[in-house]
Amino acid sequence: MPLAGRLKLTKLSNHDISRRDILVRPPVPPMSVLFSDPTNGIYIGKTSVFNIPFYWSYENVANPHIAVVGISGSGKSYFIKTFLLRAAFVWNTNALIIDWAGEYKDWVRDTSGKVIALGKGSYLNLLDLGGMKPYDRIKQVMRTLELLTDIANYPEQRRLTEQAIEKTYLENKFKMDAREQKDELGNPLSAPTLKDVVRILTEQGQIGTYEFPAELENAIYRLKQFTKPGEDFFAQQSTVKLEVLISSGLVDLDLSGLPDESSRALGALTILQFIKEKMRQEGWSETKGLRLLVVLDEAWKIGKDDNSDAVMIVREGRKYNFGMIIASQNPTDISENIFSNVGTTFMLKVKFERFLDYLQGSLNFSPYMREEIGRLGVGQCAVNMSLTLSTPYPSTFLLQKIEGEEPSREYFLDLALILSEKQRRDVNVSRSVAFMKEDFRRKLRQFGINDERMEEVTKLFDKNNRHMDVVSFVILLERDGVARRNIGDFLKESGVDDITIINIFGKVDLKKGGGVGREISQVVLEE
Repeated sequence: MPLAGRLKLTKLSNHDISRRDILVRPPVPPMSVLFSDPTNGIYIGKTSVFNIPFYWSYENVANPHIAVVGISGSGKSYFIKTFLLRAAFVWNTNALIIDWAGEYKDWVRDTSGKVIALGKGSYLNLLDLGGMKPYDRIKQVMRTLELLTDIANYPEQRRLTEQAIEKTYLENKFKMDAREQKDELGNPLSAPTLKDVVRILTEQGQIGTYEFPAELENAIYRLKQFTKPGEDFFAQQSTVKLEVLISSGLVDLDLSGLPDESSRALGALTILQFIKEKMRQEGWSETKGLRLLVVLDEAWKIGKDDNSDAVMIVREGRKYNFGMIIASQNPTDISENIFSNVGTTFMLKVKFERFLDYLQGSLNFSPYMREEIGRLGVGQCAVNMSLTLSTPYPSTFLLQKIEGEEPSREYFLDLALILSEKQRRDVNVSRSVAFMKEDFRRKLRQFGINDERMEEVTKLFDKNNRHMDVVSFVILLERDGVARRNIGDFLKESGVDDITIINIFGKVDLKKGGGVGREISQVVLEE
């Protein structure tokens, strides 16, 4: 037996000490950060360690800006949609999605939001002031051209362009150092356009007195890419109103109709510049919460360059009174200056080692955390917060899963393939049955279908405007191992009668056996 009262000193390494939980602080921020005030925060999910509900609040972090990274299908856009919906509920926050690929427009319509499509009937005048002085706006326009073209490499062309923009404001009786621009009768002045700038440069060339005609011609050529008929989306008077964008609830600015990446970047940068100036003039609201959230998803062309307004806004922190959400599948498409300055980074499933290297180098989390992030599943998440508190707790922690929500949506099964000619002519016979998306997802889980496959199946509905013919639907579920009895029960719950269900399975057997009748169309199903 050991002698009572005798102590033995033993040397232990840091690694051994870290394994003794009683001596180690829990790997999560304090409750005052995770669960401070549920009425003034956005619920995200529960922590992996202690199952603590996590409510995000801009009050706990250095600024309200957010970065989100994760591979396709990891739950990135699902998180953004959830965040915007809950911010609207908690703080009555407006949201503007600068939608590069048109990914969010259907969802915005489903939530009764507003969709504005540049390149499809809507225009944004690049020379609008947005409340700025003309001299300040010229600086912004030139910085944007430097970012999107090679004009910075040609100082003389840059000088010519800047002078022409200034001249076109002066021709239209603008006061170059004033914010408010009105004519003699007190009416607001209309801004000039890039077409006016091209005209001034062309007239200068026609005079024939300029000693470097090649430089002038190249300056004209560079601007003409934005003024061609049918592509002059930024060279006409604006139909897009800034007030509508930032104060109409949920708004999707769809850029997918623009012809190329440069045009989309031009639209996005211009809107950011106008918003930044608007918020700068108005200052912080006295009411709690964020007045506006701006989403940039896959906007690599303006999220990577350190001279971009997106990077500048994040660097300058809280003072603009709105939060930015910058998201990408590829973390290296987001400037390291953004990661080092945003208040919060949400990391979903990240696949490649070089991406993990970039994130770890930018956010400085531990090797243990890096290993955990590399193993995340769909919807699971690591959170890095730049806390305002002086705290010894780690700034990066794990969530079990993002617990999100989307507006109720109906999916439709089309019955045309199993209706007779007489039934098709009868206006009283239903040609489709509807069911709620969330009910469908719950059923898929009961059938044993995993989250990744569930996303693939729901995307097939979304791809075809939320419709699928019932025969293809049954074949799809049977390929995933769902029993025919379960499929029949689901169809019955959706309002399909027994006789119709029998006919559906008959058509399925016919098609799977290679027999294609005249009523059956060719349907391609993705494995």
